[in-house]
Amino acid sequence: MISIDFLPKLVILLFSVVFHEVAHGWMALKKGDTTARDMGRLTLNPIPHIDPFGTIILPLMLIVIQSPILIGSAKPVPINPFYFKEPKRDMAIVGAAGPASNLLLAVIAAILFRLFVLLIPSGEMIQTMMVYGVIINLVLAFFNLMPVPPLDGSRIAAMFMNESTLEKYYRLERFGILIVIALLYFGVFRILIWPIVIQIASILIGPYGFYLLSAR
Repeated sequence: MISIDFLPKLVILLFSVVFHEVAHGWMALKKGDTTARDMGRLTLNPIPHIDPFGTIILPLMLIVIQSPILIGSAKPVPINPFYFKEPKRDMAIVGAAGPASNLLLAVIAAILFRLFVLLIPSGEMIQTMMVYGVIINLVLAFFNLMPVPPLDGSRIAAMFMNESTLEKYYRLERFGILIVIALLYFGVFRILIWPIVIQIASILIGPYGFYLLSAR
């Protein structure tokens, strides 16, 4: 059975993945690549960023099966590394901008959560939404840091590879989604990433935040 709070989760997820992609485009612009800006992708309007599978189908499937994690993606912003002065380094910086944006959103959501607890102690609904904001953005940040092409972690890992290794590495990109699904199926996320998310979340939202999650 789908819980009544699935809509706030989807709204938070949608905003978070859009913010993530805009961060990539914004950083690329700072590095000299105007492609995302020229194609109208430096906007928080979700419509240009929606990917039918990653933004809609995948999150809904996870909600229906009552998955303990909620992930999704927006349509990747177009990046042209030929504009970069140092393509490897700048591509790594652009790649890191996405997870960094989700960590920023997690911290902002945590600050708002603690403010709402102090100022609106009876407002459990809005407090819970902020807790969702923390958890969802931490999951997105660390999930995307996995060094599996085309996830952002692969752009960072590529900075440390020579051209021969890099060519072979990027051949994996065509199988990227299958590799990610396999890693999720075999519990890599639960074993390696979820404990990090929980540890950081415990600092950001404290025991009361986890109580709100368990009460839903």
